Amino acid sequence: MRNISFVFRKVWKSALVVAALSFLNVAVTQAQDVVEGKTLFNAKCKSCHALDHDLTGPALTPKVNELDESFLIPWIKNNVALIASGNKQAIEASKFSASEMKTFPELSDDQIKSIIAYAKVGEPKKEAAAGAVVKDEGASGLSIAGVIGIIILAIVVLVVLGRSVKVLERLILEKQGIDITEEETVPLSVGVRKLFKNKKFVFFFILCLVITLGSFGWMGMWDTGVHTGYQPVQPIKFSHELHAGINQIDCQYCHTGAFKSKNSTIPSLNVCMNCHKNVQARTEDGQISPEIQKIYNALGYDPDKQTYDKTKEKPIEWVRVHNLPDFAYFNHSQHVVVGEAAIRKEKGLKPTDPVCFACHGPVNTMEEIYQYSPLTMKWCINCHKDADISGKKNDAFYANIIAAHEKIKKGEKITPAMLGGLECGKCHY
Repeated sequence: MRNISFVFRKVWKSALVVAALSFLNVAVTQAQDVVEGKTLFNAKCKSCHALDHDLTGPALTPKVNELDESFLIPWIKNNVALIASGNKQAIEASKFSASEMKTFPELSDDQIKSIIAYAKVGEPKKEAAAGAVVKDEGASGLSIAGVIGIIILAIVVLVVLGRSVKVLERLILEKQGIDITEEETVPLSVGVRKLFKNKKFVFFFILCLVITLGSFGWMGMWDTGVHTGYQPVQPIKFSHELHAGINQIDCQYCHTGAFKSKNSTIPSLNVCMNCHKNVQARTEDGQISPEIQKIYNALGYDPDKQTYDKTKEKPIEWVRVHNLPDFAYFNHSQHVVVGEAAIRKEKGLKPTDPVCFACHGPVNTMEEIYQYSPLTMKWCINCHKDADISGKKNDAFYANIIAAHEKIKKGEKITPAMLGGLECGKCHY
């Protein structure tokens, strides 16, 4: 019986260690999967799918909870092949939208599982206070609570079994007439000090601490400078959903610079007044909308007299949402105009969608604008690797480069100016 007790003590300590390691591994791994899934979802899926409502494609959260991974993985990788194979579920799914879903053969099974894990968890509902940076939630609270509950239950069971073994051991020894010496009760503080004098335990404790802190540190550093979901509070609550979505105002009407310069430009209030000199969205009591009144106040405009007072003018201090490092050069016109066809094809945009959606997301559904894409170097490079520009051979930009290369082959004179060296953006950021 003493042997049984000795073995049990060894087993329950090992079980406790294994349970703790399992919890740490599950929590960290699941958090990483969900974080990776969110990044992949934003890069690959968000232009056509939302988590909680239908866009071009169906809402993903209810779908991934309804369908099995055995169908979702091949469907996401190559839905065209799955439909062609006669799969009834795939044929039925293809009827949701007239737009053909893009294939993603470059995604591994694990990456698709990460997207599914993120879609199942979803995003927390935004609080009334806008302006907070959207953070990755990691593993769901329910799953972590479940793991903690299992560990606590296992510990309780082990403690109960341990006490039961001791009681049975005592009864057997008493029946055999053997005197039982009561074990001396050791204070908790003494037990802890004794435990930390054990070199093996100290090594194991430090190892676990390093792994835990290293994991969280790595994840924290990986997301440093990535502001996906950043949504600052703006001085005027301008609704892109109302203007670009419901009223279908073209992006170029306000952001004229995106089609002809490096910067997309923020429209001046004079552009706003083209409409809001007449459109005042008055409330039931006849008051002008508070947000439109802010425009009038900034311009010193009197809507009743329809006059401007220059002495009352003051600028609107908009908060920039999309920021790139100073050393990064990005030209809107080169992408929006020259690379439009390639970007549309790569991102799977509909003909009616502005090319802006490729990077800024479906702004026509955003009540307030937020950073949709990560804007990291990896994100840009991946697009540059995949975008097909072979159809641009007749474009003046690429034609000039080809002509310059031909001159180089023939040994003719070639200057930086012929390669675009006179563009302002080459030197002036």
